Amino acid sequence: MKVRVAGTDLACDVRGDGPAVLLLHAFPLGLVMWDPQVAALAGTHRVIRFDDRGFGGSPPGDGLLTMERIADDAAAVLDHLGVSRAVVGGVSMGGYAALAMVRRHPDRLRGLVLADTRAGADSPETRKNRAMLAERVLKEGSAAVAEASLPKLLGETTHRERPELVSRVREMILGNSPRGIADSLAGLAARADSTSTLREVRVPTLVVCGLEDLLTPPSEAEALKAGIAGSRLELIPRAGHLASLENPDAFNAVLRDFLNAVA
Repeated sequence: MKVRVAGTDLACDVRGDGPAVLLLHAFPLGLVMWDPQVAALAGTHRVIRFDDRGFGGSPPGDGLLTMERIADDAAAVLDHLGVSRAVVGGVSMGGYAALAMVRRHPDRLRGLVLADTRAGADSPETRKNRAMLAERVLKEGSAAVAEASLPKLLGETTHRERPELVSRVREMILGNSPRGIADSLAGLAARADSTSTLREVRVPTLVVCGLEDLLTPPSEAEALKAGIAGSRLELIPRAGHLASLENPDAFNAVLRDFLNAVA
């Protein structure tokens, strides 16, 4: 389905009935990355997901894709569906957007899931690298970001034992528009430091991290747990930066346990 939000038709998928769970995808993927979670939760929850501007079935916006834009789009999708509050979960970039929702739409949160993400802003070197990658993507296409991202996006176990998943993630990346990828790289580089936001979280929070995550390692997850009062941390074995895809059974088990506790 398409949801009209601030001049853009966002591709949106809604499955199941029950308490609402809104899932925000990682860079540079799309809503399809949440397929294992939809399969696990749609029998007990209303699972909502959408493609960010420039990803999957959503057209690019008119400039950089900020975390605040994603947060505002998420709130608008909830409005469209008549959902007042939801457990909001995000992986990587989706986690940054979830923290932006804490700042901009705290009344929409019933719970928070921060997976393979961090609170801090980019370093100057990382911002420079994102800008260089954005230039490459606009010149060479989405394959440039697949080549640059895949080595660290997935864990050692996945690269060694699950070549089919590596290929699937590559196809997810290649399905996104170069313009959308470049806009999101600019938005990621411009994002605010959310460390102080952690003190503002007033809802039950689950922090999840793949043990093999090289991009936002378990130390970053520990920092999130330390900054959010009463939060819970779960480490996922045999998984890197995309723990929800790499070890969905383990990820879904801790997610379901958390959702049952929130309910």
